[in-house]
Order: sequence, then C-alpha cells, then structure tokens
Amino acid sequence: MFPHKLEINISVNLAILLGIAMVLVDFVMVMSVQKILLRSEIQRGYLLISALETHLPSSSHASEHKPPNSLSDNADKLLHESGFSCAMVLDVYMDPAYFGGPGCVSEKYLREAAVKAIRSGEKNVESFGMIWGVFWKQRQYLILSAPLYRNGHIAGGSSVVLPLEGIYVVLRRTQQILFIYILINTIVLTLIGFYRLSKVTTKPLRSLLKRAEEYSEDTDSFFLSEKENNEFSQLSRALNRMLKRISEDKKALHLTVQSLEKANKDLKQAQSDIIRAEKLASVGRLTSGIAHEIGNPISIVLGYLELLRQKDMPDDEKDEFISRAGDEISRISRIIRQLLDFSRASDGTPETVSVHDLIEDIVNVMKFQPLMSDIRLRLSLFAEKDTIRTDSEQLRQVFLNLMINAADAISSCEDTSDGELTITSEVAVDPDLADHPQYLKLMFIDNGMGIPEQDLDNIFDPFYTTKEPGKGTGLGLSVSFMMIESIGGKIKVASEQGKGTTMMLYLPIQK
Repeated sequence: MFPHKLEINISVNLAILLGIAMVLVDFVMVMSVQKILLRSEIQRGYLLISALETHLPSSSHASEHKPPNSLSDNADKLLHESGFSCAMVLDVYMDPAYFGGPGCVSEKYLREAAVKAIRSGEKNVESFGMIWGVFWKQRQYLILSAPLYRNGHIAGGSSVVLPLEGIYVVLRRTQQILFIYILINTIVLTLIGFYRLSKVTTKPLRSLLKRAEEYSEDTDSFFLSEKENNEFSQLSRALNRMLKRISEDKKALHLTVQSLEKANKDLKQAQSDIIRAEKLASVGRLTSGIAHEIGNPISIVLGYLELLRQKDMPDDEKDEFISRAGDEISRISRIIRQLLDFSRASDGTPETVSVHDLIEDIVNVMKFQPLMSDIRLRLSLFAEKDTIRTDSEQLRQVFLNLMINAADAISSCEDTSDGELTITSEVAVDPDLADHPQYLKLMFIDNGMGIPEQDLDNIFDPFYTTKEPGKGTGLGLSVSFMMIESIGGKIKVASEQGKGTTMMLYLPIQK
C-alpha cells in the first residue's frame, strides 16, 4: 500500500541523510584532531631541539670537528625517549656536530633544513615522502629545524625528523571506533526519526487513504478534520469542499445530459419533420401532373364502358374493349402506387439499393409531369457497380429534388425548347474522401440558367433559395446534403450563370 512505500522511502532517505551528516562530522572531527596532534608533535620537536641546545659544546673552529661524547650520548637518549627518528646538529660553521637516531632517513634533507635555520635565524617546518593517511595519501615525515643560541648568539642549528605514521595509525583506529558509533547512531536516530515522522505524516495519510477507500456519495462530510490545526487538517477541509463541488457538478452534469438527450431527441424529430415536409412539398408538385395522367385513362375507361352498354356489340369487340379498359386501370394503379412510394414515411432502415434501378423508376414518374414536357431526359448509367447501402426512400427524395431543381432551372430560361437533363454514373475516386477507394459518382447535368457565383457557397444552407416566393421552401438542397453526408458521401456543385448546372454526388459503393 501507499503508506508502507512512503514509510520505506522516509526511512531510507532519513538514514542516508543521517549517515551523510555523521560522516561529515567524522571527517571534520578527524581532520581537527589530526591538526591538534600535529601541533602537539611539532611543539615536542621544538622542545627536543631546545634540549639539544643545552648540550651544545662551546668550541671554536679547529681542525678537528668531532662532537664530544656528551652531545652524542645525550642526543641519543633524548631521541629514544621522545620517539623522534633522527636528528642533526650543526655548529656555527655548518659542520656536523651530531647526526644520528633510531631511524634516520635522509641526511641531505636534515642538513639543508639546519643550514636554512642558521642562515635565517628562524624556525622552519618542512615535509617529504608520501604515505596513506586517514582518508587519502599524506606526507610521511616532517622536518623541524631551528637555530641554536648560546649567549644570545647563533651557535649552530638543529633539525629533527618527525614520522607521521604513528599519528595516522592512531587516527585510523579512532576512525574505526567512530564508524561503529556512526552506524549505531544512524540506526538509533533513524528509528527515532521514523517514529516521529510516521506519527505526523504517514498515520494521517493512512487515515485519509482509508477514508477515501470507504467513500460513498451519501456521505456529507467525508474527510474529518484533525484535532491539530496543521496541513492535514487543511487538506481534509479542502478535500471536503472539493467533494462537495464534485457532487454538485455531477448533479448539474446529470441534468445537462438529460437536457441534451431531450434536445437531441427533439432535434432528430425536427430533422425528420423537415425531411417529411420537403418530401410532401415535392410530392405536392407532382400532384398536378399525376392528376392529369390519371384523368386521361379514366376518360378512356368511361368511353369503353359506354361502348360496352351496346347490346348488339360482337363478343370479340367487347373482349378487346374490356382488355383496353383493364390496361388503362392498371396504368392508373401504377401511377398511384408510384405516388404513394414517394409520399410514404421512411423507417430509416439501411438496405442494399441499386441506384440505376432507383433513377429509372423516378424517371418513369417524372416524364409524365408537365414541368418535364419540354425537357429531354437522357440516361448514361455506365457504372460497373451501382449498389450502395442506404435508406432507399431518402435517396429517392434526393434524386427527385435534384430533378425538380433542374426542371425549374430550365423552365426559367426564355427558350425551353432545347431543355435537356442528363444523368450519368461512373465509378470514380474523390481525393477528399480517402476512406473509401471507390465511389459511385452521379452527375445531374442541366442546361438551365445556372447559379450566380455569389450564391454557390449558400445553396446548401437551410431556407436559402433563388426561386420566386411560393415556388420553393429552400430546404431541398439542404436536406439532400444532410442525407448524402449521413451515408458517408458528398455532394458538390459546379455552375456558371447562363450555362447550366452540374450536381455531383459521391456515394460509397457497397463492398
């Protein structure tokens, strides 16, 4: 769970921070102790040189410069007792008065240091050699040098070697003890810090997590405020306010969704009503032509019935008149059935439709219309594939709208004797519709008045029409556009005023 991961992270980070802090303290402490020990050893070295100064013989420069036995014996004793490894004493003429010790390493360095002290009259500290110290490699030896005085005058110089390895050994042993202390201290402080931090952080978080897991929408004040006025109490209050806002927003969202669902339902109903209204408007325009077509066969049938009343008519003529009357009545039935097909409500169920058959069916109805009496209808339906999946009644309405619009455009010309409407089909690819490689491309081409260029961008807008009042609703092309788009197709227009109009339909071919 989350709190346990947090506790582990706190423990690990706390241990790391404490360990780093302890190591830094250890480093500073060891380096400080090392400096103190070095200063102490340097002081001891100068005390040794002062002791050697008391045993310096008073002699003048002569041919023999061998140091007396008293200086040699006393120097050996002092070196042995002090722990220094080597010493050199020069007289005022820079001749060796003493050189020796239990561990002499370099007479050259000692002589140079003693000569420098005699000439400068000052104490000096130098170093040479490298050895592993406590944390890294450090100087192995220190050379302490100082002038020797007698009766207020420089009577010689002395230098001693201080080995530092003993100091490093002591510090390394101390370092081991410190590491054990650091480890124990880190563990103890980590546990104490973990306990305190867990009490003030992870426990409140675990409480908040438990309450969050038990959350229910019926709870009014879910996150209870802590007794202490701290950040967790503020967080609890903030979470309560947030949950309250979320609950209110959820209710508002639920009401909005319901409102949108109702609006969507009303919109679909309005859309259906618009399609229905436009269909009835188109059917209304067909009514006059249909009535004329029905009137002629009825007159013929009445004439045949009048002839059949003659008693002296031969039987073969009666049979012929009855047969002709039956043909005219069948014609009336067919015309009425086609009109009913146009006007009936669509259930919106997609089905496989042959576009060519549908166009030919509509042409058979339209060719009897008075508005098509002076217009030549030409069909060039050469597409190899013409089946699509759609609502046939809606597609029928689209074709009917386009044919009526073409007929209106032709009839608005001054000379309608050359009026022509050509319907073509072919399989094509529209680059704007890349989802389907092949489309059935239909073109309704008329030689009417055409559409002004400034109106081309608006012809698919609802209630937009260029016809005279009473001759159009302005919904035909808008409804057609909506229907074609709903099946994944596209409708385009190309027109030039005075040269006719071409309406292009791209319908996805059923695979």
